[in-house]
Amino acid sequence: MSVFSEFRAFISRGNVVDLAVGVIIGAAFGKIVTSLVEQVVMPPIGWVIGKVDFSALKLVLAPADPATKTAEVAIGYGAFINTVIQFVVVAFAVFLMVKLVNSLRRAEAAAPAEPPAPTPQETLLTEIRDLLAAKNAPAKAAAAIAPKVAAKPATKAPAKNPAAKK
Repeated sequence: MSVFSEFRAFISRGNVVDLAVGVIIGAAFGKIVTSLVEQVVMPPIGWVIGKVDFSALKLVLAPADPATKTAEVAIGYGAFINTVIQFVVVAFAVFLMVKLVNSLRRAEAAAPAEPPAPTPQETLLTEIRDLLAAKNAPAKAAAAIAPKVAAKPATKAPAKNPAAKK
């Protein structure tokens, strides 16, 4: 088997394709969350604390010096807080999806399983039983319909004893 055919067989397996779809959707979801945090969530928070751009918040350790052409040394905690909020949003969304999948699995597990289909032997035996029952049914029905004549035991009528009446 050539390398190309092995690679094609590897790619066409279900798990690899599912993983690829998950990565692509995850990347798109990441962009949505980034936009949500940077453009919807953070501006009101920045407005509350008095800063317009929350991601520009930083702790300056050494200011820039134009004379020596040194760059500013700062800790950008605003960008870090943005990233943490993005993570919390993504983690919450993943939690909700996992919770939904788990509830669906529990519902499937709770549903009663259907009894297995009869085997071909059982099917044939059932047909034979039904045919025999149908064959014997007219004889049983006729016996049930016909009046039952019960033979009464013969009882001797009391003999008339002429001497007894005297």
